[in-house]
Amino acid sequence: MLDKERKLYKKKHSELVKTSLGKFVLIKGEELIGVFNTIEEAISEGARRFGLQSFLVREIKHEIETTVNIPALSLGILSANSTRPV
Repeated sequence: MLDKERKLYKKKHSELVKTSLGKFVLIKGEELIGVFNTIEEAISEGARRFGLQSFLVREIKHEIETTVNIPALSLGILSANSTRPV
C-alpha cells in the first residue's frame, strides 16, 4: 500500500528538505500534488481531491521515516473498530 507514493517521496526527499523542511507533502500515485504548511491542510486537500482513495501525507524532515502513520485514524476521522458494515 502506498508503495508508489513512498518511492516518489524518497526520490524527491533531498529536494524537498532544501525547499520545504518542516512542511507537509501530499503525494498520490507518482504525482507530487503539493506542499502544505500544516498536516490539516494537506489531508483536507487529499480528501477533497481523492475522497476515500489512499494518498500519502508526510512531514518533510531531514531523515526519511520508515513508519506508516494513518492520520485519518489518529485524528479520529475514521475508526478502525467501526460498528457499521462496509
